[in-house]
Amino acid sequence: MTPLTEPAIRASFVNCTKGEAKRLALPRDLAERPWADLDFLGWRDPAGADRAYLVAETGTGLVGVALRVASQAGRTRRSMCSLCLTTHTGDGVSLMTARKAGPDGRAGNSVGSYLCADLACSLYLRGRKSAGRRLDESITLAEKVDRTTANLAAFLQQVGGHTPM
Repeated sequence: MTPLTEPAIRASFVNCTKGEAKRLALPRDLAERPWADLDFLGWRDPAGADRAYLVAETGTGLVGVALRVASQAGRTRRSMCSLCLTTHTGDGVSLMTARKAGPDGRAGNSVGSYLCADLACSLYLRGRKSAGRRLDESITLAEKVDRTTANLAAFLQQVGGHTPM
């Protein structure tokens, strides 16, 4: 992924107002992120445990999505991320919902998916982070990345109707 700037990130959000995008908490370590290993930028809001954000490069440019994280009180079962297919125990996977962009979102419609709670899917795929457990697969890393980006593109299309990555 190409390193992103604060203005580019804030301008990318499709499911919140410009004021909301201006106020959201960006990661403080943007310069230190492992950009070459990222397929998208994802982070949790340190000021609000129920907020997360995701920004991806698509065929139409950057697309950012504000997410709400569902409460996970008492979860101990193993769950799988719908993007990268990494399995986690306990609170390693969270249901994250995104208000739809445009009129659908203003009417209160949203979409949700189970995602790695820390949104570090790219690092799990590449073995740079080991909290999750990967399935034993015979496909290459490039094929796993392609599958993850296709899953992400489908989610983003549900949120904002943008073209695939």
